[in-house]
Amino acid sequence: MNEWFGIIGICGATGNLAARVIMDNGYKVKGTDIKSRKDCDYIYTLNDYDVELYFKDHPKTFFDSLDYLIPPISLSKSSKLFRDIQKNIENSKNYHKTKIISVEDILEMFQPQKPVFFVTGTNGKTTTVTLLKHICRYAGLKPVEHGFKNLQGNAEYIPPLQARLRGDVAVLETGIMGNEGDLQFIIDRCQPLSGIITNITPDHLDGVREFLDYARVKGELIKHLQGKQLIINSDDPTLWGMVESFNYHGQLITFGVDYEHTQENLKKCWCGRNILLNETIAGVGYYECECGLKRPKPMYIATNIDEKSFNLQTPEKTLNIQLNILGLHNVYNAVGSIIAAMEFFKISDDDIVDAVKSFEGVPGRLEYIQNFQGKDIIIDYGHNPYGVQTVLNELKKIYNDKKIAAVITIASESGISGDFEILERAINLVEYVIPASFHSRKVALEYDSSSKIIFTDHIPTEFRKGLLGATPEQVLEGLKKSFETDADVVVCLGEAAFKSKDHIKSYLDQN
Repeated sequence: MNEWFGIIGICGATGNLAARVIMDNGYKVKGTDIKSRKDCDYIYTLNDYDVELYFKDHPKTFFDSLDYLIPPISLSKSSKLFRDIQKNIENSKNYHKTKIISVEDILEMFQPQKPVFFVTGTNGKTTTVTLLKHICRYAGLKPVEHGFKNLQGNAEYIPPLQARLRGDVAVLETGIMGNEGDLQFIIDRCQPLSGIITNITPDHLDGVREFLDYARVKGELIKHLQGKQLIINSDDPTLWGMVESFNYHGQLITFGVDYEHTQENLKKCWCGRNILLNETIAGVGYYECECGLKRPKPMYIATNIDEKSFNLQTPEKTLNIQLNILGLHNVYNAVGSIIAAMEFFKISDDDIVDAVKSFEGVPGRLEYIQNFQGKDIIIDYGHNPYGVQTVLNELKKIYNDKKIAAVITIASESGISGDFEILERAINLVEYVIPASFHSRKVALEYDSSSKIIFTDHIPTEFRKGLLGATPEQVLEGLKKSFETDADVVVCLGEAAFKSKDHIKSYLDQN
Protein backbone atom coordinates (compact mmCIF):
# COMPACT_ATOMS: atom_id res chain seq x y z
CA MET A 1 0.00 0.00 0.00
CA ASN A 2 1.76 3.14 -1.22
CA GLU A 3 -0.58 5.81 0.09
CA TRP A 4 0.91 8.29 2.57
CA PHE A 5 -0.84 9.72 5.65
CA GLY A 6 0.46 12.83 7.39
CA ILE A 7 -0.18 13.39 11.13
CA ILE A 8 0.21 16.88 12.57
CA GLY A 9 0.60 16.61 16.35
CA ILE A 10 2.36 13.24 16.40
CA CYS A 11 3.49 13.81 20.00
CA GLY A 12 -0.06 13.87 21.34
CA ALA A 13 -1.77 10.67 22.45
CA THR A 14 -4.46 10.86 19.75
CA GLY A 15 -2.05 11.68 16.92
CA ASN A 16 0.35 8.97 18.08
CA LEU A 17 -2.38 6.31 18.19
CA ALA A 18 -3.84 7.36 14.85
CA ALA A 19 -0.39 6.97 13.27
CA ARG A 20 0.03 3.48 14.69
CA VAL A 21 -3.46 2.42 13.60
CA ILE A 22 -2.68 3.54 10.05
CA MET A 23 0.70 1.77 10.00
CA ASP A 24 -0.78 -1.40 11.54
CA ASN A 25 -3.09 -1.46 8.54
CA GLY A 26 -0.18 -1.36 6.09
CA TYR A 27 0.01 2.32 5.11
CA LYS A 28 2.90 4.79 5.34
CA VAL A 29 2.97 7.68 7.80
CA LYS A 30 4.77 10.98 8.23
CA GLY A 31 4.45 12.78 11.53
CA THR A 32 5.25 16.30 12.62
CA ASP A 33 5.04 18.30 15.85
CA ILE A 34 6.17 21.67 17.17
CA LYS A 35 7.69 19.84 20.17
CA SER A 36 11.29 18.70 20.11
CA ARG A 37 12.09 15.00 20.02
CA LYS A 38 13.17 15.02 23.67
CA ASP A 39 9.88 16.65 24.69
CA CYS A 40 7.78 14.20 22.65
CA ASP A 41 6.28 12.26 25.56
CA TYR A 42 5.22 9.07 23.74
CA ILE A 43 7.99 8.77 21.15
CA TYR A 44 9.02 5.38 22.56
CA THR A 45 5.79 3.80 21.26
CA LEU A 46 6.99 4.44 17.70
CA ASN A 47 10.35 2.70 18.06
CA ASP A 48 9.20 -0.43 16.21
CA TYR A 49 7.58 1.51 13.36
CA ASP A 50 9.03 2.84 10.12
CA VAL A 51 7.69 6.38 10.42
CA GLU A 52 9.10 9.63 9.03
CA LEU A 53 9.23 12.24 11.81
CA TYR A 54 9.73 16.02 11.87
CA PHE A 55 10.11 18.01 15.09
CA LYS A 56 9.98 21.69 16.16
CA ASP A 57 8.27 22.70 12.94
CA HIS A 58 5.92 21.71 10.13
CA PRO A 59 8.37 21.99 7.21
CA LYS A 60 7.16 22.32 3.65
CA THR A 61 8.79 18.99 2.75
CA PHE A 62 6.44 17.29 5.21
CA PHE A 63 3.47 18.18 2.99
CA ASP A 64 4.97 16.66 -0.16
CA SER A 65 3.66 13.29 -1.40
CA LEU A 66 0.75 13.11 1.05
CA ASP A 67 -2.50 11.42 0.10
CA TYR A 68 -4.21 12.26 3.41
CA LEU A 69 -3.48 14.83 6.10
CA ILE A 70 -4.86 14.61 9.66
CA PRO A 71 -4.67 17.86 11.71
CA PRO A 72 -4.99 17.81 15.54
CA ILE A 73 -8.57 17.10 16.67
CA SER A 74 -8.62 20.30 18.72
CA LEU A 75 -7.61 22.51 15.78
CA SER A 76 -10.35 24.86 14.61
CA LYS A 77 -10.79 25.26 10.86
CA SER A 78 -10.95 29.02 11.40
CA SER A 79 -7.56 29.12 13.15
CA LYS A 80 -4.43 30.61 11.61
CA LEU A 81 -2.63 27.26 11.88
CA PHE A 82 -5.33 25.51 9.87
CA ARG A 83 -5.11 28.21 7.19
CA ASP A 84 -1.33 27.80 7.17
CA ILE A 85 -1.77 24.05 6.71
CA GLN A 86 -4.04 24.65 3.75
CA LYS A 87 -1.48 27.01 2.19
CA ASN A 88 1.29 24.44 2.66
CA ILE A 89 -0.83 21.83 0.92
CA GLU A 90 -1.58 24.22 -1.93
CA ASN A 91 2.18 24.81 -2.34
CA SER A 92 3.07 21.12 -2.17
CA LYS A 93 3.85 18.81 -5.08
CA ASN A 94 0.61 16.85 -4.61
CA TYR A 95 -1.81 19.76 -4.15
CA HIS A 96 -4.67 18.13 -6.08
CA LYS A 97 -4.04 14.75 -4.43
CA THR A 98 -3.90 15.58 -0.71
CA LYS A 99 -7.16 15.30 1.20
CA ILE A 100 -7.61 16.70 4.72
CA ILE A 101 -9.39 14.13 6.89
CA SER A 102 -10.16 13.75 10.60
CA VAL A 103 -9.63 11.18 13.31
CA GLU A 104 -13.29 10.25 12.81
CA ASP A 105 -12.44 9.36 9.21
CA ILE A 106 -9.62 7.13 10.45
CA LEU A 107 -12.05 5.31 12.73
CA GLU A 108 -14.40 4.79 9.81
CA MET A 109 -11.66 3.64 7.42
CA PHE A 110 -10.18 1.09 9.83
CA GLN A 111 -12.63 -0.99 11.90
CA PRO A 112 -11.53 -3.01 14.98
CA GLN A 113 -12.06 -6.39 13.23
CA LYS A 114 -11.62 -8.22 16.55
CA PRO A 115 -13.75 -9.03 19.61
CA VAL A 116 -14.18 -5.86 21.69
CA PHE A 117 -14.84 -6.10 25.45
CA PHE A 118 -15.59 -3.08 27.67
CA VAL A 119 -14.77 -2.62 31.35
CA THR A 120 -16.42 0.32 33.08
CA GLY A 121 -17.47 1.27 36.62
CA THR A 122 -16.09 3.52 39.33
CA ASN A 123 -13.54 1.32 41.09
CA GLY A 124 -11.55 -1.75 40.07
CA LYS A 125 -11.44 -1.10 36.32
CA THR A 126 -7.66 -1.09 35.91
CA THR A 127 -7.05 -4.30 37.86
CA THR A 128 -9.93 -6.06 36.08
CA VAL A 129 -8.61 -5.02 32.65
CA THR A 130 -5.00 -5.89 33.47
CA LEU A 131 -5.88 -9.33 34.85
CA LEU A 132 -8.19 -10.13 31.92
CA LYS A 133 -5.45 -9.19 29.45
CA HIS A 134 -3.03 -11.38 31.41
CA ILE A 135 -5.42 -14.33 31.10
CA CYS A 136 -5.80 -13.69 27.37
CA ARG A 137 -2.02 -13.64 26.87
CA TYR A 138 -1.63 -16.84 28.86
CA ALA A 139 -4.15 -18.46 26.50
CA GLY A 140 -2.23 -17.29 23.43
CA LEU A 141 -4.33 -14.23 22.55
CA LYS A 142 -2.69 -10.85 21.98
CA PRO A 143 -4.64 -7.93 23.50
CA VAL A 144 -4.19 -4.51 21.91
CA GLU A 145 -2.19 -2.05 24.04
CA HIS A 146 -1.95 1.72 23.73
CA GLY A 147 1.46 1.42 25.42
CA PHE A 148 1.47 4.85 27.08
CA LYS A 149 3.35 4.95 30.36
CA ASN A 150 1.70 6.95 33.15
CA LEU A 151 -1.39 7.65 31.06
CA GLN A 152 -4.66 6.00 31.98
CA GLY A 153 -5.99 6.47 28.47
CA ASN A 154 -9.60 5.43 29.01
CA ALA A 155 -11.63 8.30 27.59
CA GLU A 156 -12.55 10.07 24.35
CA TYR A 157 -10.58 8.85 21.31
CA ILE A 158 -8.01 6.65 23.04
CA PRO A 159 -10.16 3.48 23.48
CA PRO A 160 -11.58 3.63 19.91
CA LEU A 161 -8.10 4.03 18.41
CA GLN A 162 -6.62 1.41 20.74
CA ALA A 163 -9.28 -1.06 19.56
CA ARG A 164 -7.95 -0.68 16.01
CA LEU A 165 -4.32 -1.48 16.80
CA ARG A 166 -2.80 -4.81 15.80
CA GLY A 167 -3.95 -7.63 18.08
CA ASP A 168 -6.35 -10.54 18.54
CA VAL A 169 -8.70 -9.01 21.12
CA ALA A 170 -9.54 -5.59 22.56
CA VAL A 171 -10.06 -5.31 26.32
CA LEU A 172 -10.79 -1.63 26.89
CA GLU A 173 -10.95 0.34 30.12
CA THR A 174 -13.50 3.08 29.61
CA GLY A 175 -13.69 6.16 31.78
CA ILE A 176 -16.06 9.12 31.73
CA MET A 177 -16.36 12.62 33.13
CA GLY A 178 -19.89 11.75 34.24
CA ASN A 179 -21.71 13.70 31.57
CA GLU A 180 -24.53 12.29 29.47
CA GLY A 181 -23.16 10.77 26.27
CA ASP A 182 -19.56 10.36 27.54
CA LEU A 183 -19.63 6.58 27.46
CA GLN A 184 -21.91 6.46 24.42
CA PHE A 185 -19.26 8.40 22.47
CA ILE A 186 -16.77 5.57 23.02
CA ILE A 187 -19.36 2.82 22.56
CA ASP A 188 -20.45 4.16 19.17
CA ARG A 189 -16.85 4.08 17.96
CA CYS A 190 -15.94 0.64 19.35
CA GLN A 191 -19.20 -1.37 19.20
CA PRO A 192 -18.38 -3.82 22.03
CA LEU A 193 -20.15 -7.19 22.07
CA SER A 194 -19.81 -7.63 25.82
CA GLY A 195 -18.74 -5.74 28.91
CA ILE A 196 -18.53 -5.63 32.66
CA ILE A 197 -19.62 -2.96 35.14
CA THR A 198 -17.58 -3.33 38.33
CA ASN A 199 -19.60 -1.01 40.60
CA ILE A 200 -21.00 2.51 40.73
CA THR A 201 -20.07 4.80 43.62
CA PRO A 202 -20.24 8.60 43.96
CA ASP A 203 -16.46 8.96 44.10
CA HIS A 204 -16.07 10.82 40.80
CA LEU A 205 -18.78 13.41 41.36
CA ASP A 206 -17.92 17.09 41.41
CA GLY A 207 -20.57 18.19 43.89
CA VAL A 208 -22.84 19.45 41.09
CA ARG A 209 -24.15 16.31 39.40
CA GLU A 210 -26.56 13.97 41.13
CA PHE A 211 -25.32 10.45 41.82
CA LEU A 212 -28.09 8.71 39.90
CA ASP A 213 -27.46 10.96 36.89
CA TYR A 214 -23.82 9.88 37.00
CA ALA A 215 -24.94 6.25 37.27
CA ARG A 216 -27.13 6.64 34.16
CA VAL A 217 -24.02 7.51 32.15
CA LYS A 218 -22.52 4.15 33.11
CA GLY A 219 -25.88 2.69 32.13
CA GLU A 220 -25.24 3.68 28.52
CA LEU A 221 -23.31 0.41 28.27
CA ILE A 222 -26.33 -1.55 29.55
CA LYS A 223 -28.51 -0.02 26.85
CA HIS A 224 -25.98 -0.80 24.12
CA LEU A 225 -25.59 -4.42 25.23
CA GLN A 226 -29.32 -5.16 25.09
CA GLY A 227 -29.60 -8.51 23.32
CA LYS A 228 -25.87 -9.14 23.73
CA GLN A 229 -23.89 -10.05 26.87
CA LEU A 230 -23.53 -8.08 30.10
CA ILE A 231 -21.57 -8.97 33.25
CA ILE A 232 -22.37 -7.03 36.43
CA ASN A 233 -21.53 -6.98 40.11
CA SER A 234 -25.00 -7.59 41.55
CA ASP A 235 -23.73 -6.87 45.08
CA ASP A 236 -24.09 -3.20 44.10
CA PRO A 237 -27.70 -2.07 44.75
CA THR A 238 -27.49 0.98 42.48
CA LEU A 239 -26.16 -1.09 39.61
CA TRP A 240 -28.62 -3.95 40.07
CA GLY A 241 -31.53 -1.51 40.37
CA MET A 242 -30.51 0.19 37.14
CA VAL A 243 -30.27 -3.13 35.27
CA GLU A 244 -33.77 -4.09 36.45
CA SER A 245 -35.22 -0.67 35.58
CA PHE A 246 -33.77 -0.86 32.06
CA ASN A 247 -35.52 -4.23 31.61
CA TYR A 248 -32.31 -5.72 30.26
CA HIS A 249 -32.74 -8.60 27.84
CA GLY A 250 -29.74 -10.56 26.70
CA GLN A 251 -27.19 -12.80 28.38
CA LEU A 252 -27.04 -11.25 31.85
CA ILE A 253 -24.30 -12.71 34.08
CA THR A 254 -24.19 -11.65 37.73
CA PHE A 255 -21.44 -12.11 40.30
CA GLY A 256 -20.82 -11.44 43.97
CA VAL A 257 -19.16 -12.79 47.10
CA ASP A 258 -20.22 -14.83 50.09
CA TYR A 259 -18.53 -12.88 52.85
CA GLU A 260 -19.45 -11.53 56.26
CA HIS A 261 -20.12 -7.80 56.00
CA THR A 262 -17.63 -5.43 57.58
CA GLN A 263 -19.87 -2.46 58.38
CA GLU A 264 -23.17 -0.80 57.62
CA ASN A 265 -23.53 2.25 55.39
CA LEU A 266 -26.20 4.05 53.42
CA LYS A 267 -26.22 4.03 49.64
CA LYS A 268 -28.63 5.36 47.07
CA CYS A 269 -31.06 2.79 45.69
CA TRP A 270 -32.18 3.22 42.10
CA CYS A 271 -35.62 4.21 43.41
CA GLY A 272 -33.99 7.24 45.06
CA ARG A 273 -34.25 6.00 48.66
CA ASN A 274 -31.22 5.64 50.89
CA ILE A 275 -30.81 1.91 51.42
CA LEU A 276 -28.99 0.27 54.34
CA LEU A 277 -26.06 -1.64 52.86
CA ASN A 278 -24.28 -4.36 54.83
CA GLU A 279 -20.96 -3.76 53.11
CA THR A 280 -18.47 -6.39 52.08
CA ILE A 281 -16.28 -3.65 50.59
CA ALA A 282 -17.11 0.03 50.26
CA GLY A 283 -20.28 0.56 48.25
CA VAL A 284 -21.27 -3.08 47.71
CA GLY A 285 -22.66 -5.88 49.84
CA TYR A 286 -26.03 -7.18 51.02
CA TYR A 287 -29.20 -5.09 50.71
CA GLU A 288 -32.98 -4.99 50.54
CA CYS A 289 -34.99 -1.84 49.82
CA GLU A 290 -38.58 -0.87 50.60
CA CYS A 291 -39.17 -0.59 46.85
CA GLY A 292 -38.70 -4.34 46.55
CA LEU A 293 -35.14 -4.29 45.24
CA LYS A 294 -33.16 -7.11 46.83
CA ARG A 295 -29.72 -8.57 46.27
CA PRO A 296 -30.16 -11.51 43.89
CA LYS A 297 -28.31 -14.76 44.25
CA PRO A 298 -25.29 -14.26 41.97
CA MET A 299 -24.74 -16.73 39.14
CA TYR A 300 -21.01 -16.69 39.92
CA ILE A 301 -20.13 -16.38 43.59
CA ALA A 302 -16.81 -16.39 45.46
CA THR A 303 -16.90 -18.50 48.65
CA ASN A 304 -14.40 -19.73 51.27
CA ILE A 305 -12.38 -16.56 50.79
CA ASP A 306 -9.06 -16.28 52.57
CA GLU A 307 -5.94 -14.19 52.07
CA LYS A 308 -4.62 -16.11 49.06
CA SER A 309 -7.49 -18.10 47.59
CA PHE A 310 -11.23 -18.57 47.12
CA ASN A 311 -13.65 -21.01 45.56
CA LEU A 312 -15.59 -19.77 42.58
CA GLN A 313 -18.99 -21.39 42.25
CA THR A 314 -20.17 -21.22 38.64
CA PRO A 315 -23.51 -22.45 37.29
CA GLU A 316 -21.86 -25.78 36.38
CA LYS A 317 -18.85 -26.32 38.68
CA THR A 318 -16.60 -25.01 41.43
CA LEU A 319 -13.07 -23.79 40.74
CA ASN A 320 -10.38 -23.22 43.33
CA ILE A 321 -8.67 -19.91 42.56
CA GLN A 322 -5.23 -19.04 43.93
CA LEU A 323 -4.46 -15.30 44.13
CA ASN A 324 -1.23 -13.36 44.45
CA ILE A 325 -3.06 -10.05 44.93
CA LEU A 326 -4.41 -9.13 48.33
CA GLY A 327 -7.79 -7.85 49.41
CA LEU A 328 -11.48 -8.64 49.05
CA HIS A 329 -11.78 -5.91 46.40
CA ASN A 330 -9.35 -7.95 44.30
CA VAL A 331 -11.54 -11.03 44.73
CA TYR A 332 -14.33 -9.02 43.07
CA ASN A 333 -11.91 -7.91 40.33
CA ALA A 334 -10.69 -11.47 39.78
CA VAL A 335 -14.21 -12.92 39.56
CA GLY A 336 -15.23 -10.36 36.95
CA SER A 337 -12.11 -11.07 34.89
CA ILE A 338 -12.60 -14.84 35.12
CA ILE A 339 -16.22 -14.62 33.97
CA ALA A 340 -15.22 -12.52 30.95
CA ALA A 341 -12.46 -15.01 30.09
CA MET A 342 -14.88 -17.94 30.35
CA GLU A 343 -18.05 -16.53 28.87
CA PHE A 344 -16.81 -14.11 26.21
CA PHE A 345 -13.31 -15.21 25.22
CA LYS A 346 -14.09 -18.92 25.77
CA ILE A 347 -10.75 -19.59 27.48
CA SER A 348 -10.30 -22.97 29.17
CA ASP A 349 -10.62 -23.41 32.93
CA ASP A 350 -7.03 -24.66 33.21
CA ASP A 351 -5.60 -21.62 31.42
CA ILE A 352 -7.73 -19.28 33.55
CA VAL A 353 -6.75 -20.87 36.87
CA ASP A 354 -3.04 -20.95 35.98
CA ALA A 355 -3.08 -17.40 34.62
CA VAL A 356 -4.77 -15.94 37.71
CA LYS A 357 -2.30 -17.77 39.96
CA SER A 358 0.62 -16.19 38.08
CA PHE A 359 -0.78 -12.65 38.09
CA GLU A 360 1.38 -10.31 40.19
CA GLY A 361 -1.00 -7.38 40.27
CA VAL A 362 -1.01 -3.82 38.96
CA PRO A 363 1.81 -1.47 40.00
CA GLY A 364 0.54 1.02 42.54
CA ARG A 365 -2.29 -1.13 43.85
CA LEU A 366 -1.38 -2.16 47.42
CA GLU A 367 2.20 -2.27 46.16
CA TYR A 368 4.70 -3.30 48.82
CA ILE A 369 7.92 -1.28 48.53
CA GLN A 370 10.12 -2.48 51.39
CA ASN A 371 10.49 -2.57 55.15
CA PHE A 372 12.17 0.58 56.47
CA GLN A 373 13.05 1.08 60.13
CA GLY A 374 10.66 -1.71 61.05
CA LYS A 375 7.77 -0.27 59.03
CA ASP A 376 6.25 -1.85 55.90
CA ILE A 377 6.05 0.84 53.22
CA ILE A 378 3.15 0.47 50.77
CA ILE A 379 1.91 2.59 47.87
CA ASP A 380 -1.65 2.64 46.60
CA TYR A 381 -3.15 4.66 43.75
CA GLY A 382 -6.48 5.05 45.63
CA HIS A 383 -7.64 8.62 45.08
CA ASN A 384 -11.32 8.79 45.99
CA PRO A 385 -13.31 8.15 49.21
CA TYR A 386 -14.58 4.63 48.41
CA GLY A 387 -11.20 3.61 47.02
CA VAL A 388 -9.36 4.89 50.10
CA GLN A 389 -11.87 3.20 52.42
CA THR A 390 -11.49 -0.12 50.59
CA VAL A 391 -7.68 0.01 50.65
CA LEU A 392 -7.49 0.88 54.34
CA ASN A 393 -10.09 -1.76 55.27
CA GLU A 394 -8.09 -4.39 53.41
CA LEU A 395 -4.84 -3.33 55.08
CA LYS A 396 -6.52 -3.65 58.48
CA LYS A 397 -7.54 -7.21 57.61
CA ILE A 398 -4.08 -8.08 56.35
CA TYR A 399 -2.18 -6.54 59.29
CA ASN A 400 -4.77 -7.33 62.01
CA ASP A 401 -3.85 -5.35 65.14
CA LYS A 402 -0.82 -3.56 63.65
CA LYS A 403 -0.82 0.25 63.63
CA ILE A 404 -1.22 1.97 60.27
CA ALA A 405 -0.21 5.47 59.15
CA ALA A 406 -1.81 6.89 56.00
CA VAL A 407 0.03 9.58 54.06
CA ILE A 408 -2.55 11.43 51.94
CA THR A 409 -1.19 12.96 48.71
CA ILE A 410 -4.59 13.45 47.07
CA ALA A 411 -6.49 16.40 45.61
CA SER A 412 -9.95 14.93 45.15
CA GLU A 413 -11.60 15.32 41.75
CA SER A 414 -14.82 15.96 43.70
CA GLY A 415 -13.29 19.07 45.28
CA ILE A 416 -13.32 20.00 48.94
CA SER A 417 -16.20 17.63 49.78
CA GLY A 418 -14.17 14.70 48.42
CA ASP A 419 -11.03 15.86 50.25
CA PHE A 420 -12.99 16.02 53.50
CA GLU A 421 -14.55 12.59 53.00
CA ILE A 422 -11.17 11.00 52.23
CA LEU A 423 -9.70 12.50 55.41
CA GLU A 424 -12.67 11.43 57.54
CA ARG A 425 -12.62 7.84 56.26
CA ALA A 426 -8.89 7.60 56.90
CA ILE A 427 -9.27 8.98 60.44
CA ASN A 428 -11.98 6.41 61.16
CA LEU A 429 -9.85 3.49 59.99
CA VAL A 430 -6.18 4.03 60.87
CA GLU A 431 -4.10 5.23 63.78
CA TYR A 432 -2.26 8.12 62.09
CA VAL A 433 -3.14 10.39 59.18
CA ILE A 434 -0.52 12.67 57.58
CA PRO A 435 -2.08 15.19 55.14
CA ALA A 436 0.85 15.71 52.76
CA SER A 437 -0.96 17.52 49.95
CA PHE A 438 -2.12 21.13 50.10
CA HIS A 439 -5.76 20.07 49.67
CA SER A 440 -5.73 17.35 52.33
CA ARG A 441 -4.00 19.71 54.78
CA LYS A 442 -6.58 22.41 54.08
CA VAL A 443 -9.50 20.21 55.14
CA ALA A 444 -7.48 18.73 58.02
CA LEU A 445 -7.06 22.22 59.50
CA GLU A 446 -10.85 22.66 59.39
CA TYR A 447 -11.54 19.21 60.84
CA ASP A 448 -12.47 18.79 64.48
CA SER A 449 -9.27 18.31 66.42
CA SER A 450 -8.05 14.75 66.21
CA SER A 451 -4.97 13.30 67.82
CA LYS A 452 -4.66 11.05 64.77
CA ILE A 453 -3.77 13.94 62.43
CA ILE A 454 -0.07 14.71 62.17
CA PHE A 455 0.98 17.70 60.11
CA THR A 456 4.20 17.98 58.15
CA ASP A 457 6.67 20.61 59.37
CA HIS A 458 6.32 22.73 56.24
CA ILE A 459 3.03 23.94 54.79
CA PRO A 460 2.74 22.42 51.31
CA THR A 461 2.29 24.93 48.51
CA GLU A 462 -0.86 24.58 46.43
CA PHE A 463 -0.41 22.00 43.69
CA ARG A 464 -2.84 20.17 41.47
CA LYS A 465 -2.31 18.59 38.08
CA GLY A 466 -5.09 16.27 36.95
CA LEU A 467 -5.42 13.73 39.75
CA LEU A 468 -2.01 14.64 41.13
CA GLY A 469 -2.36 16.37 44.47
CA ALA A 470 1.24 16.68 45.64
CA THR A 471 4.76 17.14 44.35
CA PRO A 472 7.40 14.41 44.93
CA GLU A 473 8.92 16.64 47.60
CA GLN A 474 5.59 16.89 49.43
CA VAL A 475 5.10 13.13 49.20
CA LEU A 476 8.53 12.53 50.70
CA GLU A 477 7.94 15.01 53.52
CA GLY A 478 4.72 13.21 54.42
CA LEU A 479 6.51 9.87 54.35
CA LYS A 480 9.32 11.16 56.57
CA LYS A 481 6.75 12.47 59.07
CA SER A 482 5.21 9.00 59.30
CA PHE A 483 8.57 7.66 60.52
CA GLU A 484 8.13 9.72 63.70
CA THR A 485 5.12 7.57 64.65
CA ASP A 486 5.05 4.05 66.10
CA ALA A 487 3.10 2.77 63.11
CA ASP A 488 3.98 -0.70 61.83
CA VAL A 489 2.68 0.04 58.32
CA VAL A 490 2.85 3.22 56.24
CA VAL A 491 0.63 3.52 53.17
CA CYS A 492 1.10 6.44 50.79
CA LEU A 493 -2.23 7.12 49.08
CA GLY A 494 -2.89 8.80 45.73
CA GLU A 495 -1.63 9.12 42.19
CA ALA A 496 1.07 11.50 43.42
CA ALA A 497 2.42 8.77 45.70
CA PHE A 498 2.34 6.25 42.84
CA LYS A 499 4.15 8.59 40.45
CA SER A 500 6.70 9.45 43.17
CA LYS A 501 7.57 5.77 43.64
CA ASP A 502 11.11 6.15 42.30
CA HIS A 503 11.72 9.12 44.61
CA ILE A 504 10.46 7.08 47.56
CA LYS A 505 12.65 4.10 46.67
CA SER A 506 15.69 6.31 46.19
CA TYR A 507 15.18 7.98 49.58
CA LEU A 508 14.71 4.66 51.38
CA ASP A 509 17.78 3.13 49.70
CA GLN A 510 19.95 6.09 50.64
CA ASN A 511 18.85 6.10 54.26
